[in-house]
Amino acid sequence: MSFADLGFAKVDLERDARQGAPEAVLAEGKAPDEIEAIVRALRDGGASSVLVTRADEAARAAVRRVDSGALEHERARCAWIPVAPLVPAGRVAIVSAGTSDAPAAHEARIRAELCGTHVELHEDCGVAGLDRILSVAPALREADCVIVVAGMDAALASVVGGIVPAPVIAVPTSTGYGASFGGVTALLAMLSSCAAGVACVNIDDGFGAGTIAARIARRAAGAS
Repeated sequence: MSFADLGFAKVDLERDARQGAPEAVLAEGKAPDEIEAIVRALRDGGASSVLVTRADEAARAAVRRVDSGALEHERARCAWIPVAPLVPAGRVAIVSAGTSDAPAAHEARIRAELCGTHVELHEDCGVAGLDRILSVAPALREADCVIVVAGMDAALASVVGGIVPAPVIAVPTSTGYGASFGGVTALLAMLSSCAAGVACVNIDDGFGAGTIAARIARRAAGAS
């Protein structure tokens, strides 16, 4: 059977084999007991790792009940069990505009690492001080894929898209004052980027960006 039927959830046990990316669990809307049962099914079903996203303290505690060695990142709202991590291949660079973008940036980092790639994270490199982004530009140019995480006007995505040869995955965040509209302004700015080669995921979707970037990087390195 390709899934475990828990009654309240049908847990995909073959995503690793099918897509080369381990299954993950969105904690929002789930009770801690449900999270614990899903995580246990994935771990026991042979997943290379089990990642729980949007995890508050109760959700992270549920993961720890399954495995006392579980890792967590409170700010990224992630908890994970690295059962049999994939051998890293390829390189992903992540750059964030500001410290406030850290939750999405670290979610992307954690996911990309669990999907089997080397990750470098460069934080607080927004365009309000161009010397910051220029200082890490050489490292960004060496990556197989670059993730840009930014809120407010999200100008960083266009800047990076204009200076690196690799595909750029843009992550709009909900950071910013009123006219940022909870990340909608950043989303529209990234979708409207004048730089070719910039693709955009949903608001605050570090998970999606990390998955895409890792797949690109592994393919670039010749890994499956």
